[in-house]
Amino acid sequence: MARIPTDEIDRLKREVSLERLVTAHGVELKKHGVADLIGLCPFHDDKGPSLVVSPKKNLWHCLGACQAGGSVIDWVMKARGVSFRHAVEVLRGDVPAAAVATARAPLAVAAPIVVPDAEDRELLAQVVGYYHRTLKQSPEALAYLEERGIRSQEAIERFQLGFANRTLNYLLPPNGTKAGFDARERLQRLGVIRETGHEHFNGSLVVPICGATGEVLGMYGRKITTGLRKGTPLHLYLPGPHRGVFNLEALQASKTVILCEALIDALTFWCAGYRNVTSSYGVEGFTAEHLQAFKAHGTQTVLLAYDRDEAGERAATALAEKLLTAGLTCYRVQFPKGMDANEYACKVTPAEKSLGVVVRNAVWLGKGQAPAVDLQAATRAVAALVAAVAASPAVHEPAPAPAVTPAPPVPSAAVAPPSLAAKEEPPGELVLSFADRRYRVRGLEKNLGPESLKVNLLASRGENVFVDMLDLYSARQRAAFLKQAAAELMSHEDTLKRDLGQLLLKLEELREQHIRKTLEPKAQEVTLSEDERAQALELLRDPGLLERILQDFAACGVVGEEQNKLLGYLAAVSRKLEEPLAVIIQSSSAAGKTSLMESILAFMPEEERVKYSAMTGQSLFYMGETDLEHKILAIVEEQGAERASYALKLLQSEGELTIASTGKDPQTGRLVTHEYRVCGPVMIFLTTTAVEIDDELLNRCLVLTVDEGRDQTRAIHRLQREKQTLEGLLARQARPGLLKVHQDAQRLLKPLLVANPYARHLTFLDDRTRTRRDHVKYLTLIRAIALLHQYQRPVLTVEHRGQLVPYIDVTLDDIAVANRLANQVLGRSLDELAPQTRRLLVALDTLVTDDCRAQQLARAEYRFTRRYVRERLGMGNTQLKVHLQRLEELEYVLVHREGTGYAYELLYEGQGQDGQPFLAGLIDVETLQYDGDRSVVSAQRSGSGRPPVGPWSGVGRGVVGSTSSAPGAPDPAFRPESLENAHLEPAPESRRTVPGNGGAGPALVPQPAAH
Repeated sequence: MARIPTDEIDRLKREVSLERLVTAHGVELKKHGVADLIGLCPFHDDKGPSLVVSPKKNLWHCLGACQAGGSVIDWVMKARGVSFRHAVEVLRGDVPAAAVATARAPLAVAAPIVVPDAEDRELLAQVVGYYHRTLKQSPEALAYLEERGIRSQEAIERFQLGFANRTLNYLLPPNGTKAGFDARERLQRLGVIRETGHEHFNGSLVVPICGATGEVLGMYGRKITTGLRKGTPLHLYLPGPHRGVFNLEALQASKTVILCEALIDALTFWCAGYRNVTSSYGVEGFTAEHLQAFKAHGTQTVLLAYDRDEAGERAATALAEKLLTAGLTCYRVQFPKGMDANEYACKVTPAEKSLGVVVRNAVWLGKGQAPAVDLQAATRAVAALVAAVAASPAVHEPAPAPAVTPAPPVPSAAVAPPSLAAKEEPPGELVLSFADRRYRVRGLEKNLGPESLKVNLLASRGENVFVDMLDLYSARQRAAFLKQAAAELMSHEDTLKRDLGQLLLKLEELREQHIRKTLEPKAQEVTLSEDERAQALELLRDPGLLERILQDFAACGVVGEEQNKLLGYLAAVSRKLEEPLAVIIQSSSAAGKTSLMESILAFMPEEERVKYSAMTGQSLFYMGETDLEHKILAIVEEQGAERASYALKLLQSEGELTIASTGKDPQTGRLVTHEYRVCGPVMIFLTTTAVEIDDELLNRCLVLTVDEGRDQTRAIHRLQREKQTLEGLLARQARPGLLKVHQDAQRLLKPLLVANPYARHLTFLDDRTRTRRDHVKYLTLIRAIALLHQYQRPVLTVEHRGQLVPYIDVTLDDIAVANRLANQVLGRSLDELAPQTRRLLVALDTLVTDDCRAQQLARAEYRFTRRYVRERLGMGNTQLKVHLQRLEELEYVLVHREGTGYAYELLYEGQGQDGQPFLAGLIDVETLQYDGDRSVVSAQRSGSGRPPVGPWSGVGRGVVGSTSSAPGAPDPAFRPESLENAHLEPAPESRRTVPGNGGAGPALVPQPAAH
């Protein structure tokens, strides 16, 4: 139980009248001296007055045998034989502290809440009233309601919400008395107190269920205290069958009712303005009394707002069958998967709008054509009626709720139903006809809210026409329109008034349909069948997954472009990472770049890709906040998005877009600043025919170049002819099924964290600033490969800041594949060199390799001069200068300033002599090992010539031709002793658990210590 605040105790001692307490106990007090009172002490056999009371100090003291004394709390403890806490609760009574602070009147001691001759319903009403007063003085209960979004004081008062804090016993007669025994026995029989003597709802928010006349029929309790024992039920009711219907007034006022699974959900709807709501008692808690109440009050439509979990879906389906059999129309309110009404309203704010969206989009559960019911209007239209009924007295002062008389329906013969003839009109116009009167409406689509209905309305009768712009929700504008239209059309004003009423209702219906269509999610959630899931998992668990992907590309009619297809596929997978890759396909016109992009996109789920032909400068800023999150944004031609290039770069770099824009406030009409936000991450996919690509875009994207060679053209021609054969036509029939398996597999991929235990030992060229972004592309490519293989890896967990975070590890195979692909897309080819320049490069590689081995230097530490090369290779100065300058321009060598002269570093490491492209600086995967807890670099194998662990102190750099380097240093070039003292320590606040470790406990995440 919470500790009583000190200021509360001080307040009671100061403001409760001790004199009134003493006289209420039967002690007669007389004046004694100037400021004191005196009387007989009731706590011993007092023959002469010995009890002294000081009203000014609010203290008492017995001068006789018992020598007792103290404050008002001590008096209650002594007089009633109770504990300190019990005495405080007695003194608290049912008078709020705020009232005392305002009136400055002394507090009176609360009388027992149980009247000896009270009936059970009166007794329950007293308990509910006490719990209600307790809630208003309990910060923890009010904080819980605030957390659940139930912030309406009106709801707290209307439904007499309460809080049980184990103080009910304190207001019962003393336990040892007959009155106390009888009171506890009656409350135990009612279920308020258990056989142990504890309150049944202790630590719970209490919601009473009342009948039509306000009597308490049942109570629901929701535990809100923390530290409960395992297995403690969170939801409690009074023993026995459930009785009563929550918010019965809603059934009296409305023919459309929202039915929730839990009372907290119903309160959420009520606080959001949807007053026609009631609740079952859990998934199986729809009682016969509920159904009887629906029938008795003429309920026609029920919106089932049960939770979107498995139990809620099952219960809603079963209940819908029962209600449909009873003749009621049923709709299913669709919250996001796994959410209930309260969680949805708390997360998607404001609740009034978010709940309005799911109400408007409720799914009809009947068969055939759904009836034309405006769900939003049906729920909102009764708010005033329910509010009027809700003004009935509280439960402890029961009174019958006033009956609501519905408005008489308009006879169907009075007005002919409007007929919509939109087919004969241009887009944006509606025509409705009533007998000889015709109404044309323009501008309806601009009304995207329930606050107004502004239209351009043309009324005609024969050759007579009247047109005006008006808000149909404005009574003054309607009256002016009717008066003038009646004169122009030579028609009776009452006739036009009926027309306008029917017109308004029809336009409201059409507007709601338009709003519902506008707010419809662009991508519906796809549910996989067991067979579809099994096929997708079989693909994801295939050991040769990457080869299988390429085979499926070929089966779908995409020939050649092996590396481009695989890179594009992996880049699309990277959309589920926090920093996805971006791809731009470059080729000349008609080379097949768009076909390649379309083929890759076809393997991805439709709901996870957004494709445009062109984009305006600010189009990205005004998208929905989550429309692009973890999706693919494909633009057919990069030039078509030229004006949006800044936004594209920003979205990729920052992961989100924000823009401040001015607009009118719908309430005041003043210009205000609105902020629009679009969240990433997003994978960007572009194509271009430009020879020169913008450097900013080039730095951020992987550039794939379409094969424009003759062999590829010949292969495409062969495939085009093959498609005309019977076999080709049959293969085309199998293509949708093949793509469906890949799309389902992509839907199963989870956005897990991907950790690279080898990351500290990977290498990359660092000779240009552009490599800073190329390096990130390379690392992201590795993680995308690992993410694609997540169903072939153990999912590990790490405990970080009190939460378990799942993740998977990168393997050496992932790095090997990434190296091969990086060579293709980020690398270069020796074929770009002239023969003489290429021969010099190969000769320099041999020279540097021999010198590094002899001098025991890492290649990155080795420098040479032109003079040294001339002497070793026997080349002329002019010839060497020309070819070395070419190698410098193509970044095969790097120039360093050494003293007063220049020295060169060879960046080339011997790759690509077979004509294949290569990327210098990548570590050889075979030099890496992983023992399950940490990654190391093999001491027996050298890497790619670059330092595999980053900078390390060792042999000083030698510049051949300018300074000498002492021979005889120890071998090999890479110094494994640099890792001997690299102690592995756990990462701070992180622990990793490997499934199946035999209960040996969590393994520590390795992190090399700094030296």
